[in-house]
Amino acid sequence: MNIVIVDDAKMIRDRIKESFESIKNIEIVGEANNGIDGLDIINKTNPDFVLLDFRMPGLNGIEVIKKLKENNCKAKISIFTSYPYPQYRKKCLEEGADYFFDKTVDLQNLKNLIMQLSKEAV
Repeated sequence: MNIVIVDDAKMIRDRIKESFESIKNIEIVGEANNGIDGLDIINKTNPDFVLLDFRMPGLNGIEVIKKLKENNCKAKISIFTSYPYPQYRKKCLEEGADYFFDKTVDLQNLKNLIMQLSKEAV
């Protein structure tokens, strides 16, 4: 399972990658620190899973989701945010996100999801 991580905080991207290291059958095929570069990497690598921050420069998570859906992207999409407000969750899911996680408490839940999806992808 190929994954792209798009988050403007390098520390968060590194933390996610470190958390995913022990998961078999996954590969981080790209990462970006803003929505514009993230969209470009996603379009070039055609990943199975995209992890997006909600607030970032260039394009925010919702704008990236909209563009991915316009391009018929088949990847599973998750928002991973420090802004887990119900209205943001609702909007992201309405726009096509498959999952929505809170950075402050859900890293293990995100890791569990990736482990589950990586098993299904085999």
